[in-house]
Amino acid sequence: MEAKVNQAHSALIEKCRDGDINAHYELYQLYSKAMYNVSTRIMSNHEDAQDVLQDAFLDAFKSLNKFRGDSSFGSWLKRIVVNKSINALKKKNKNGEVRFDDFHVSVVESNGVHSEEELDYQPEMIQTAINRLPEGCRVVFTLYYLEGYKHKEIAKTLNVSVSTSKSQLNRAKKLLQKTLKTQLI
Repeated sequence: MEAKVNQAHSALIEKCRDGDINAHYELYQLYSKAMYNVSTRIMSNHEDAQDVLQDAFLDAFKSLNKFRGDSSFGSWLKRIVVNKSINALKKKNKNGEVRFDDFHVSVVESNGVHSEEELDYQPEMIQTAINRLPEGCRVVFTLYYLEGYKHKEIAKTLNVSVSTSKSQLNRAKKLLQKTLKTQLI
């Protein structure tokens, strides 16, 4: 089944390389939702993610001749979307870097005691908490847990050390835990 899908995608990519507009649209339809989700998780802003998505697809279509097929088209496109998203974050910041800011959450004491098993996190709560993370923590968390990057890849992509990537991930987990517990109290 997967071989047939890859074969169909390869044929579609060849049609795109030949300038077939309908093939471009079909390829966009196949990947746009997943790539939008990738960008949204990094950007945490729907409008910015939509802009990144459009730029990424334009670049991908212009660069199809560089796609060698060493990986799946989806993986290749995802790399473009991640890089475009990170570059967009850097562009938004005055110093041209992903920000690693402080994040403060005031924990409200509860009258009841909640054990970890009792906490019921809804997906919307988790996404809101992720979006509230400082930019650097959010990006590292997203790349590591949601996109499957390793710390070495994250460090290279963000131009930081591996230890910075690891510390930002640990910080993100602690902040998320604190934020989610606060939301349930």
